[in-house]
Amino acid sequence: MELKSWLLAVLTTALPLRAITVEVAPNVPPESLAAARDFLRAQRKQGAAGPFVIRVHGGTYRLSQTLLLGREDSGIIIENVPGERPIISGGRRIEGWRTSDGPLLTAPALGNFGQLFVAGRRAQRARTPNNGFYRIDGLSSQDNPFLLRFRSGDIKKEWAERGDAEVIALFLWAEIRMPIVSVDEALRIARLAGNPRPSNREKDARYWIENTRDGLDEPGEWYLDTKTATLYYWPIPGDNLSRDEAIAPELEELVRIEGARDIVLRGLDFRHTGWTRPADGYADTQAALEARSSIDAIDAENVTIDHCMFSQMGGYAIWFGRGSKRNRVTGNEIYDMGGGGVKIGDTAQAPNEADLSFENIVSDNDIHDLGLVYPSAVGIWVGQSSRNTISHNHVHDLFYTAISVGWTWGYGPNQCAGNIIEFNHLHHVGKAMMSDLGAIYTLGVQPGTMIRNNLIHDVDSFTYGGWGIYLDEGSSAILIGNNVVYATKSGGFHQHYGRENIVRNNIFAFGREYQLMRTRAEQHVSFTFERNIVYYDSGRLLGSDWSGEGFRIDRNLYWDVRGEPVTFANRTLDVWRQQGRDRDSIIADPLFVNADNYDFRLRPESPALRMGFQPIDLSAVGPRGLAGLLPRSSN
Repeated sequence: MELKSWLLAVLTTALPLRAITVEVAPNVPPESLAAARDFLRAQRKQGAAGPFVIRVHGGTYRLSQTLLLGREDSGIIIENVPGERPIISGGRRIEGWRTSDGPLLTAPALGNFGQLFVAGRRAQRARTPNNGFYRIDGLSSQDNPFLLRFRSGDIKKEWAERGDAEVIALFLWAEIRMPIVSVDEALRIARLAGNPRPSNREKDARYWIENTRDGLDEPGEWYLDTKTATLYYWPIPGDNLSRDEAIAPELEELVRIEGARDIVLRGLDFRHTGWTRPADGYADTQAALEARSSIDAIDAENVTIDHCMFSQMGGYAIWFGRGSKRNRVTGNEIYDMGGGGVKIGDTAQAPNEADLSFENIVSDNDIHDLGLVYPSAVGIWVGQSSRNTISHNHVHDLFYTAISVGWTWGYGPNQCAGNIIEFNHLHHVGKAMMSDLGAIYTLGVQPGTMIRNNLIHDVDSFTYGGWGIYLDEGSSAILIGNNVVYATKSGGFHQHYGRENIVRNNIFAFGREYQLMRTRAEQHVSFTFERNIVYYDSGRLLGSDWSGEGFRIDRNLYWDVRGEPVTFANRTLDVWRQQGRDRDSIIADPLFVNADNYDFRLRPESPALRMGFQPIDLSAVGPRGLAGLLPRSSN
């Protein structure tokens, strides 16, 4: 194969079993990465055994199509040249700007897109109202198609006639994105293009409208007129569109890995993936899992994505799906995402051993500012996948759950087990946008799964359900230990229902409404709660249903900072003990070093130490001090 002029090949040797390195330079056709891959494929056919390295110089590489790495590309390393930043972009620069009405600029727009980035900033798609929300009038529709009952004046008939307007509505833990098809202003009913899911149900649910011409009413907003293929933008002070790039994402997927082994992606800056909803719109069930990922892997093994950056995207960053095993996602920064961070496994159970996903590692990543298109997106999601390690990550500033593990509701068969969630720092989760969420959320029977040594704080929901650790439907056989959880809306720990979980040696502090919750009484032992410290200054100790015999609770320390008597589901401690609860527990100040400043170290004279509580060392929480190949963002 003839080596293209824009590839600088450095052949260490042409003999088998020696490294072959190809350097890719910027300011070349967008196919340069694919050409480098093809060159290495040709070398392999000629007998070279590698390793094979593509070293990418700084600059922007705009992909015209997804870069495919198949089984024949196994062993390739794609990495940055040290000290240089290669940007792998799925976007197209908008050019041809002209002045229009008043402060507006216009440009020709090829295709239909839902995001625009100006000077590296996510611009606001024209939104109505600019701040806050409208409210559906009453209980949301379960009609097919969705019939939105709006309040007087909130939705205009001409929006449906133009065909560009889109409704985004929030329902507890899920959302919809649907075009407006027709509007009956007399009955105040807007017919949307698609059908709702059972989860898309809430009284007086919040919603807003995007992409209407009259919604383009303040600086920083843009509107796409699909009938005339015209983009309108209201610049903010300092914008200069002859100098600053305006990027519209086109590709939804930058890299696809199918059947490859031993691939390394290192030191690359991935940007600008789009999102495309079906013509009838989008209705979420949970976690926005239908959102695409910029790197999508199937049947991948021993793939490493290390010290890369992912930003300005429409969906998730990375998905290791069916049959993916022993892969690593380490030391990356993922931010400014329309969706979430990393997905491991599938929603459906694997039909055979070859399709199982297991033993993947997601560690030392900084994942933040998520859910900007799909608010229900998750920081790190593990579905039907086992023996994965989720450790030392910093996940923060998102509207739904930070780490979600499991995808089986109830006690049925489950291929999620033995996962380790440890030493993660999780905070500012929910942000009062979504509901029924936890910083760490689990589903189904998961023997061997451990949630330990995590620091969790500032978890807030819109209505109910802002929990620190949330064991949802059927969560069973999970060990929860050595975690520090504070400043949650609804409680540090909640189990909906499950079997034989152990909650041991944790600190739960400063829940606003409750500290601990349990919402279903069952005949078996739901959980054992022992040797924990529960410390609070508002709300109540126990919330929801603490009836029946299906839980064990003892050897804990409780303290209400307000000096009020500690009660247990409206029972005094004496009555509670007569029912076999907390017989060896104590009510006492644990003597934290400085709880007001969230320093939960224990003083040497703490009564918790005398009752066997083991001090929790938080010094190793969060990403470890790995030298980054690319500088972190300033966010």
